[in-house]
Amino acid sequence: MGRLVPAVTRALDILELFLDGDGTLSAPDIVRKLQLPRTTVHELVTTLSARSYIVPVPGQPGRYRLGVRPYQLGSRYAEQLDLAAEGQQVARSVAETCDETVHVAILEGTDVIYIAKVDSTHAVRMVSAAGRRLPAHCTSVGKMLLASLPEPELTARIPAGATLVAMTPNSIVEPDALRAALAEIRQRGVAVESRESNPDVSCVAAPVRDRTGQVVAALSISVPMIRWSDERRDELEQLAVKGAAELSERLGHRSVA
Repeated sequence: MGRLVPAVTRALDILELFLDGDGTLSAPDIVRKLQLPRTTVHELVTTLSARSYIVPVPGQPGRYRLGVRPYQLGSRYAEQLDLAAEGQQVARSVAETCDETVHVAILEGTDVIYIAKVDSTHAVRMVSAAGRRLPAHCTSVGKMLLASLPEPELTARIPAGATLVAMTPNSIVEPDALRAALAEIRQRGVAVESRESNPDVSCVAAPVRDRTGQVVAALSISVPMIRWSDERRDELEQLAVKGAAELSERLGHRSVA
């Protein structure tokens, strides 16, 4: 790895300061926050302003905000994103941590489609494949995605009198029962499915958001019942949330503390 260039590092540090607060900064703010010499900050601010990375705030002399150049770079980055490819990389990282099967799925109608998958190395594991389609209400990823829909859209997809297919005796088949489960998922921020799509497997899932904050996918971890327990579920829920947050960040989402 080559040597980091101090001037470039400082310039990037300045740009990243704009991610916090109200999005505007003065040169004294930058000096104070980064503990840099005033002359250095003046030179860096002048350069960033000349290249349209930052611009003066109208009516607020001496204050700056982000310019058009970071937006253009971000837009180009967003154009190149591939949810399936990014999901596969994150799923691999999560699977290496827990050694269980990890999926990333999207919602299409009332079904989920798995767009990324990494297998567990255990002899006993969930058998599935990327591209597989399952009823959303029978899976943790599906319930997570359904719970993220606005109520009118959820009702349009699953009306009150809808008939829900059962994949196992544990599958939810009543729309009212599904809505109660979805309400709990919204409150907890994670979804759990216990032997609802496979009688020998339980899963946990967390939401994946894009740069606008919209839920566009879900990441799940699937575990055979022989390795399932309340303690393991809690552990995997945290890991699924962490993995989903990483994938969301790759898609440009920035969580608000």
